[in-house]
Amino acid sequence: MTTSRRDFIKAGVGVAAGASVLANAANAQTTAADAKPDANGKFWPGGAQLVISISSQFEAGAQGKDAEGPFPPMEAGYVDTITPSWYAYGMAEGMPRLLDLWDRHNVKVTSHMVGRAVELQPDLAKDLVARGHEAAAHGYSWTPQYSMTPDEERASYEKNIEVVERITGERPIGFNAFWMRQTPATLEILQDLGFLYHIDDLTRNEPSITPVRGKPFMVVPYTLRTNDIVRFGAQGMTAAAFEQELKDEFDVLYAEGATRRRMMSISTHDRIAGAPGIINALDRFLTYARQHDGVAFMRKDEIARFAMEQADTPQNPPRDL
Repeated sequence: MTTSRRDFIKAGVGVAAGASVLANAANAQTTAADAKPDANGKFWPGGAQLVISISSQFEAGAQGKDAEGPFPPMEAGYVDTITPSWYAYGMAEGMPRLLDLWDRHNVKVTSHMVGRAVELQPDLAKDLVARGHEAAAHGYSWTPQYSMTPDEERASYEKNIEVVERITGERPIGFNAFWMRQTPATLEILQDLGFLYHIDDLTRNEPSITPVRGKPFMVVPYTLRTNDIVRFGAQGMTAAAFEQELKDEFDVLYAEGATRRRMMSISTHDRIAGAPGIINALDRFLTYARQHDGVAFMRKDEIARFAMEQADTPQNPPRDL
């Protein structure tokens, strides 16, 4: 029996306590558009003090008929008629609203896309890439990678790549597993298929390199804290509390970024962050972050390519699973 997302959330991811504000607002912002390494290649392109990378997951519609939602579980033998509409909201309302938010703030994001969701919403997927966002991989179907054989896993990724590239024109080079749970074979399969990075690692607040068969493979870290699917699965979370958590995380990482490479990861999902109240909270946070000098928003492929070339990028030991 696999663990549901709801069970995972209940297992112990709580709401973080607030932190004091550590940085004063200023006027300038560094964006990926003018990002070039400084003379020392230090920290980030353009000398940025902190990079923020946003995931905007594209997956609703690809869920199975028994996928969990925000409602009490159905009794055995009965059909759940309402949960599918919760997922449908992600594409009808949520993703268009998120795309408009990213445009208003001139932010380019990375979207890990489930292949079947792209097939069901080709125009929306094409629009996402046309607006300058990264199309990354999230498997073909809503099936946990850890339950697959190596052949099944490879076939899922190959189909995911084929669908995304055919419909959007962009071949994915970044990968996110279902609930970040890979198999022992995942990284080797990704390497074989030409991927540059994955995000299924919570070790650091900066990119790092993991050797795979003696070759470097990038890690662009994800998050469970500033992640809507985790936070709004917990009781008592509000849009205002999520906004404060984003600011608290930002303040600490921004202060640390004065002396070392720091990256803030934010995760949004079509049917959750696309709700009006959460959009409002994200809008206010982005305004807050942009008021600070030396803040850059970068896609994960940009981060991976930059960090791969830096001599001071942390090196992880080979993975032993």
